[in-house]
Amino acid sequence: MFGKKLPAAVLWDMDGTLVDSEHHWMASEKALAEANNATWTEQDGHDLIGNSLYESSKIIKAKIGSEMDTEAIVQHLTDSVVARLSESLVWRPGARELLQELKRKKIKTALVTMSLHRMAAEVVSQIPFDAFDVIVGGDDVSRGKPFPDPYLRAAELLGVDPKDCVAFEDSNTGLRSAEAAGTKAVGVPNFIEIPMIPGRILWPTLEGVRVKDLQKLFS
Repeated sequence: MFGKKLPAAVLWDMDGTLVDSEHHWMASEKALAEANNATWTEQDGHDLIGNSLYESSKIIKAKIGSEMDTEAIVQHLTDSVVARLSESLVWRPGARELLQELKRKKIKTALVTMSLHRMAAEVVSQIPFDAFDVIVGGDDVSRGKPFPDPYLRAAELLGVDPKDCVAFEDSNTGLRSAEAAGTKAVGVPNFIEIPMIPGRILWPTLEGVRVKDLQKLFS
């Protein structure tokens, strides 16, 4: 028997959780490395998943020896990924269906990403329904994931208590952020494994997940 309580809001990570975009980031990183006559491996890309874009850019700069400063790298990669996403927006399994049900039931939603706000807004603009009440981008907070700040900011903007929210993440870094904020944090692994620790919630997919399944988290 599931609980009657509905989540006050559902907070979504974007890259790799809502949309299948991680491979675009890795392709853009590899192209930048090659332009600097450097090597960028698949593992290099995986190591950055979930990190602040600004922290990732510091690592990229050091790794490939680019003359671009970190801000320029952030903007360059963002432009590249936005261009790739504008050609094709691919949803992660189950994400669209669950998001649509949340909207039908008038449950608040937020997109909480370490990508720039402008990129998140571009992705949201391609969704053919009113998907999100607020967007929190990596440039909207002073401390990114794994700090709780992005999720705390989203809850604040929505006017809800984090402990009454469900958050979805595909990386350990992002999940730590959602957990630290006090949400019902659910890890849905994609490219990289998320370690299981006591009290952590991991689901293999969002395919077939409905609001009634979210209610069970509060029972």
